[in-house]
Amino acid sequence: MKAAGKIRALAMGCLLVLSALAAHAQRKPKDAECLACHADSTMTTTDANGKTASLFVDAGKMKHSVHGGIFSCVDCHKDVRSSPHASTPAKVSCAECHADAQSAYRHSYHASAKKPDGTPAATCVDCHGDAHGVLPAGDPQSPVSHSNIPATCGRCHGQKFLMESTGGNSQVVVAYQDSVHGRAVQNGSQSAAVCTDCHGTHEILAANSARSPVNKFNIPATCGKCHSEVRQVYTQSIHGQAVAHGNELAPVCTDCHGIHTIKAPSDPSSSVSDRNLSSTTCTRCHQGVRLTQEFDVPGNRVSTYMDSYHGLASQGGSLVVANCASCHGVHNILPSSDPRSTINPANLDATCGQCHKGVTQNFTRYKVHVDVEGGQALDKGTRAVRWIRWFYLPLILLVVGGMFAHNAVLWRSKALARRRAMGPSVLRMTRNQRWQHLVLLASFFVLVATGFALKYPDSWFAMALGLGERWRSILHRIAGVLLIADGVYHLFYVAFTRDGRRLLRDLLPTPKDAFDAWGTMLFHLGYTKRKPKFGRFNYAEKAEYWALVWGTALMALTGTMLWAKVAVGNLLARWWVDAATAVHFYEAILATLAILVWHFYQVFFDPYVYPMNWAWRDGRMPAEHYKEEHELDTETLAEADAQAETTAENGAQANSQDSPPQA
Repeated sequence: MKAAGKIRALAMGCLLVLSALAAHAQRKPKDAECLACHADSTMTTTDANGKTASLFVDAGKMKHSVHGGIFSCVDCHKDVRSSPHASTPAKVSCAECHADAQSAYRHSYHASAKKPDGTPAATCVDCHGDAHGVLPAGDPQSPVSHSNIPATCGRCHGQKFLMESTGGNSQVVVAYQDSVHGRAVQNGSQSAAVCTDCHGTHEILAANSARSPVNKFNIPATCGKCHSEVRQVYTQSIHGQAVAHGNELAPVCTDCHGIHTIKAPSDPSSSVSDRNLSSTTCTRCHQGVRLTQEFDVPGNRVSTYMDSYHGLASQGGSLVVANCASCHGVHNILPSSDPRSTINPANLDATCGQCHKGVTQNFTRYKVHVDVEGGQALDKGTRAVRWIRWFYLPLILLVVGGMFAHNAVLWRSKALARRRAMGPSVLRMTRNQRWQHLVLLASFFVLVATGFALKYPDSWFAMALGLGERWRSILHRIAGVLLIADGVYHLFYVAFTRDGRRLLRDLLPTPKDAFDAWGTMLFHLGYTKRKPKFGRFNYAEKAEYWALVWGTALMALTGTMLWAKVAVGNLLARWWVDAATAVHFYEAILATLAILVWHFYQVFFDPYVYPMNWAWRDGRMPAEHYKEEHELDTETLAEADAQAETTAENGAQANSQDSPPQA
């Protein structure tokens, strides 16, 4: 009996111990017990990937958070049942309390987009801050308070490499900071739009999503949350009605004002400023033909405006002359057939009268956009302008062309007469050299004309040249091949012919050339009476020759690279093609200006050779002028003197034979 009693007592004791242990296990740890470990700032953990994280909890920060005083540690860390706990607690899910926010976030762009490490683009703590210190949105210290939203979003969206890795653009943060909204927020405004006002909060969607507030068709409603009066006016306009009918070509707020770069209309850099409205903003739609082809909206509205007095004054910098908005309105743009439109015939007196006081219907009844090159125009003003244009264009060509032809005949006759009267001459260029020069001249000018026409296809000289991009490029390549061939021939000429070797020898630079250049400047400025003496070629002619050699080689190399850009890009790198394009373009500008300023002076504008140096045509130069300019070229001068003596002797013999015998 005693043994049985002892067994029952032992069993009862074990049962009590187990009950006590179970009760202790069910009791959740208090916050003080958690902080006994987690208040240690050195406490860390390492995950399976070797990444270290801090387990430190700031009790003071937690106390003043939006959760402080409402929740305890184990309310969020529900799997923690003892202190200390043996296993690492599971990651806390905010969805248990914030189900609506989590549901919206699950469909957002942030949830689907991934960072380079594979994690979601942004989670709760990325925006709301440390989970133990979450502050209400109304707290100025909260990262999601109105004033702090741009900086919070900018932590990710302002990182260049992060945004590029996810297909985004970090420039939007800088653009917003400089916008009218960004500056207002920086100045303390609590009503100016921040990121969440336009993009939403938890359910941020891509712009191509139909439910996104920044989808094109939702933009008017999004902007209208702040600009309600403007929205009401816009929705009644022709643009607003077109958007409401699903026309994606119709402009919404961001098409005119910009997206993140929105600036005040008074800002000169704003897309809706007076100086940019007609030349940039309205041009994007109303100058092309797409609206005309698809919706029968008249085109060429900007070009006809620019041709008018208003447009010319605007291009000249006037800030008071009428622009598109001055006549058509801003947000209330309506077709002229609408009685409410500012350009309805019944309202034109008032519209034009804003600037032109006292106007009547007799002044305003005709079209403003006069397109004489367009289709059939019905109003009398346009027809009158077109008839006048048709009359004057042939008249100008006939009169000025006749003047040019008349003067060309006179110039040619007088120039040749002066050439014949120049007296004894010396050979300056051989026939071979003249042909080389002629090929160089022809190919160079074809290259200049076609090259710049290809670079600037809308320029006046491209239009004057005519043809098209295909034929211009073909002519450009043919001229380039001729120039290269001429250069290769010249190399053989100076290497294997006597005249060529002499030419190269006489063109080699010497230290004397530097002193000659300095002495020439001093002489012609009047600081010395001693004029430098030159050999067969002076310093200017030598500089031009070697510049031609260098320029031809460089243009041939870069031109060939551009012709074979695919092969070059595959062999070297794509940026070599870009570099070759830049060198080819700027070297072309340098060469063209050098010919016009340097070579043309020596050939045409030098008073001593006017109207031109004829050596390019017949290779000869007046002996007297040559002796003055190239006094040290004794070889050529000796040949000229010998030729003059021979001519004089022949003349004397002829005279003696013709004279009568003496008695």
